[in-house]
Amino acid sequence: MRRALIPVLAGAAGLALVALLVFGVTKQSTNLSVENAIAKGRPLAAPTKSLVELGGGGAQSLRAYRGKVVIVNVFASWCAPCKTEAPALERAYRKIQPRGAVVVGVTWRDTTPDAERFVRAHRLTYPVLRDVDGSFSSKLGLQGVPETFVLDRQGRIVDLNRGPVNQGFVDRALAKALRA
Repeated sequence: MRRALIPVLAGAAGLALVALLVFGVTKQSTNLSVENAIAKGRPLAAPTKSLVELGGGGAQSLRAYRGKVVIVNVFASWCAPCKTEAPALERAYRKIQPRGAVVVGVTWRDTTPDAERFVRAHRLTYPVLRDVDGSFSSKLGLQGVPETFVLDRQGRIVDLNRGPVNQGFVDRALAKALRA
């Protein structure tokens, strides 16, 4: 009886291992739902979860920016490409404010002191919110940092850039969002 039990247990363990492997692979797959929605001309609503403002200004939601075009940049203080793109985003912020648009930074799984040092080092003046647990960014379909999402005046994602942005992307995305 015991000899018959060993192959059954080994088979069950093998099956469990395969199931775990399949589960892990599917959870690691790229989330392209935002890209697919944009490509089909059906922008998705951005998450509206309230996040803590860096610097202790309370909590804020992207809902507060309805009526404005919003460039949401998800970054981390330890991310080298984030450091490279920060000056371009600050220039964009100063340029687009008069046009009814705003840049909002979202720190991803970063500590407050590190995020504050990053903001000071790059002289960022736009609002920065903290996504401490990553749940907000997960709803955006974040794959890594930096990533930038452009919202129209209704709070829908109309464009995105996975990786560091440049002025060309900002200009093109802003024009598209202002038309929407």
